[in-house]
Amino acid sequence: MPSVAVLGASGYAGAIAARLLYRHPTFDLLHVTARAEAGQRLDDVHPRTRVPMILERPDAVGDVDAAIVAYPHRISAPVVAALREQGTRVVDLSADFRLTDRAIYEDYYGSHQAPEHFGEGVYGLTEHHRAEIRDADLVANPGCYPTAALLALVPFIDVLSEVVIDAKSGVSGAGREANATTHFVSADENVTPYQVSGHRHTPEIEQQLGGKTVTFVPHLVPLAQGELVSAYVTPSHPLSEDEAWERLDDAYATEPFVELRRDPPGVLDVRDSNFCRISASVDPRTGRLLLFSAIDNLWKGAASQAVQNLNAMYGRDEREGLL
Repeated sequence: MPSVAVLGASGYAGAIAARLLYRHPTFDLLHVTARAEAGQRLDDVHPRTRVPMILERPDAVGDVDAAIVAYPHRISAPVVAALREQGTRVVDLSADFRLTDRAIYEDYYGSHQAPEHFGEGVYGLTEHHRAEIRDADLVANPGCYPTAALLALVPFIDVLSEVVIDAKSGVSGAGREANATTHFVSADENVTPYQVSGHRHTPEIEQQLGGKTVTFVPHLVPLAQGELVSAYVTPSHPLSEDEAWERLDDAYATEPFVELRRDPPGVLDVRDSNFCRISASVDPRTGRLLLFSAIDNLWKGAASQAVQNLNAMYGRDEREGLL
């Protein structure tokens, strides 16, 4: 059994990754790490995980075959670099290895902390990069917003003209440290757009769409977890609703974690799962293609997609440990 570690297991996504790997039929979870909570049991910090392992300091992790790194951007890069230098295969949940243009990365995130490894990551949108992921030693797990947006948009990449992405996510996307925006008093009974220009997921989406320009506006909604993307697309030529569904069927008919439904999805449809549920329609008055995509931001948008990628990297059925 390949040995694995989860670094950053005290965060929301890291805890779910540990929960999934602890019960995984193929991987042997040897280490879970944290900084502030080191020495505590993971199931004391996150009771829902039911993982009775002691959280270790990151420097206590020895040689393992693979690791999921659940650290913020810029903090993750040197940790990933050290793991790669000892031969550990990595799925990284940060943005540090998603982009291919270093100048764009530095515009949005600042200086890269492992420049010698910049550009080495294979983009981990499993449904569209499966062949590369199978041979990869470093997989850059997509962000949650790009996951939902790209799964809906990629089947239409050749006809995208104007794209507006209206995205809504629960407060867990901001991590465990509450701030003035994500604090319960501010978030409850409220919906708030944020980073309305220059959101850091914009270049990630545009890169995966072949350089198409998109308008991307995220919103915070009063949910613990869950994410809904509504994409409004002006196609380069008229597209019928039947043609739209034919494209989605061609892309996802055999995908185990993409569900196509005629009715628009809600976030509860996919909560605590690795599923993405997609719906499409065409507005007959404007000719716009309307795409709706729902995921759980902590699962398909982070932890469970990371496990799906690990499955692919080791030649396993991608459904292992996820159904």
